[in-house]
Amino acid sequence: MSSVVGEEANDVLASLDAISPDFGTYMVEAGFADIYGREGLSLMQRELVNLAVLATLGGAEPQLAVHIRGALRVGISRDEIVETFVHLSLYAGHPRTLNALRVAREVFEATPD
Repeated sequence: MSSVVGEEANDVLASLDAISPDFGTYMVEAGFADIYGREGLSLMQRELVNLAVLATLGGAEPQLAVHIRGALRVGISRDEIVETFVHLSLYAGHPRTLNALRVAREVFEATPD
């Protein structure tokens, strides 16, 4: 989890401790150990999938920001992130793409190159 989410992993898990520590454990074990640990997709590919899904869902902008930072952390370029969102406009629509691009801009502005 920390290889993608970095130090934010501790913040996420700490925030869940007060309301549902079991869910934090589940997220780590099921999501990051079981799913991320599978063969077939690289970590970079998994993060691109996450970006597309979170952008398409809408209402998941905080999680999208976390995964944009994660994508940068695992070596995905800013251009690849932007192109992922532009590409999904054909399938998810312009409003979802505009929201995703706004979140990306905010993350990029707050993240040194």
